[in-house]
Amino acid sequence: MAAPSITEALSAATTVATDTTRRSAALWAGLGYAALFVLAIFANFGVRTRLVDPDDPAATMENLAANESLVRLSMAAFTLVFVIDIVVAWALYVVLRPEGPRRSLLAAWLRLGYTMLLGVAVTFMFLALELATSESGGLDPAAREAWTMLALDAFDITWLVGLLAFGAHLIMVGRIMMTWRDGPRRLGAVLAVAGAAYIVDTLAHLVLVDYARYADVLLAMVAIPSIVAELWFTVWLLTSARRLPERPTTEHVLEPA
Repeated sequence: MAAPSITEALSAATTVATDTTRRSAALWAGLGYAALFVLAIFANFGVRTRLVDPDDPAATMENLAANESLVRLSMAAFTLVFVIDIVVAWALYVVLRPEGPRRSLLAAWLRLGYTMLLGVAVTFMFLALELATSESGGLDPAAREAWTMLALDAFDITWLVGLLAFGAHLIMVGRIMMTWRDGPRRLGAVLAVAGAAYIVDTLAHLVLVDYARYADVLLAMVAIPSIVAELWFTVWLLTSARRLPERPTTEHVLEPA
């Protein structure tokens, strides 16, 4: 007897309730966002930006070597951000799916795309630390400094490319909220603005030869809406979203032939 076709199998699918409620998913997302704030601030601003001087390769390599344990903690924090962001992408999908199944799925994929590139970026940070702390490989100090900075630049550009996807994710989440009946429309608008700011800043990094000339303005353009939006989003997930009505969310499960 021939095996059933995909169409026949799908038509024989049964529907079962999902095992995660919107309220519990909102809690996971809110707690995840709170953890992301702490970990990202420590890893990026508490360690990376403090130790890396783009204009002084020798000092950067010396800083990395002298603070190896701290740099490793920073990499561990970035790695936790990578894992937690996957959980947040899933949780937000569960929360937002009843308001737009296809758009919430796209938002989840965009966040996962950003997260994957962050994971790749951490490997470049590890490579930079290895170059700064190891004298093997036959490289003279000048070459090690150059390769260390190149690895750090690779970290930056990989993360930046990921931020394009993250910005699009925030725009999509904001769009869902703005079109959601009785939803948090003002929060959605601020999230969309923050997402657009991420995209503009990332494109400016890639396109402008003299980005440093506009860096302060662009940093403020990104920092203000993103901090406001994501803190507000975190509070909403931990408070208002916990009172969302539990609309039935279903998945199709194939029965064995």
